[in-house]
Amino acid sequence: MPRLDLCGDARARKRIGKAFESLIALQARLRAPNGCPWDREQTHDSLRTYLVEETYEVLDALESGDARKLADELGDLLLQIVFHAELAAEAGKFDIADVIEQIYTKMVRRHPHVFGKVRAKTSADVLKNWEQLKTEERAKNKASEAKAPDASILDAVPRSLPGLLEAHQLTRRAANVGFDWQDVKGIFDKLAEETAELKQSLASGDGRAEEIEEEVGDLLFVGVNLARFLGFDSEVALKMANRKFAARFREMERIAASRGQSLSGLSAAEFDGLWNEVKSGNSKNSLGKRAVSAERA
Repeated sequence: MPRLDLCGDARARKRIGKAFESLIALQARLRAPNGCPWDREQTHDSLRTYLVEETYEVLDALESGDARKLADELGDLLLQIVFHAELAAEAGKFDIADVIEQIYTKMVRRHPHVFGKVRAKTSADVLKNWEQLKTEERAKNKASEAKAPDASILDAVPRSLPGLLEAHQLTRRAANVGFDWQDVKGIFDKLAEETAELKQSLASGDGRAEEIEEEVGDLLFVGVNLARFLGFDSEVALKMANRKFAARFREMERIAASRGQSLSGLSAAEFDGLWNEVKSGNSKNSLGKRAVSAERA
């Protein structure tokens, strides 16, 4: 098993090492008694929101295709990791070196097809082996904690994740060990089945709110499954749909205003007509046309 190489190329090591050490020293300085009052007040819990925000900003930068913006946002995310490591170091729990060593060791351990004798011809084989190794790791951890060895491959999916991401992770992990649809037709059939059940619950008139909510959840879950099966991330796909809707709605507002109208005063038929006009790209505003004509669905 390869060990963490602290030598490597001298010039690259010096540049990267100096930059990283400077960042760590900077965060420690901000936390020092004569440092920044805001930084000194932060805890692991108080930083959770910023960690989520920075992660989404990285995703937004990825979608923009702007390399400079991506580098900037990755820096913000890296700072969050350094910040949490500094808090842990102050508490005597671990430091950034422990973080790096643990992920390095884990990556080597989980790639036996590269650093060991296990064979993996496809990415599907890699993912299957990955899930098996993680299950074994969790079983060992539970055994060491004197708990029942009831490890599941789903244990690593945090329940605190946003719903779309949690559904994606749950079904992805299940699929990695072979529990998945045979083809997309099966998912469409399931989508039709869940839609019919929701319609039936609504039509009955005596459906409890909890039951209707459950049916809506089932429908959304299948939608996430469909996106994953087709190779897409449901969160990213929904973000794109959100932006497309917002662009079209703003164009509707612009057109209505140019005609001396207000959207709140339109009839259902007028709404449909205006929406179709915007959707087809027939509005006279070229910027609006460009915004709404770049459809991906």
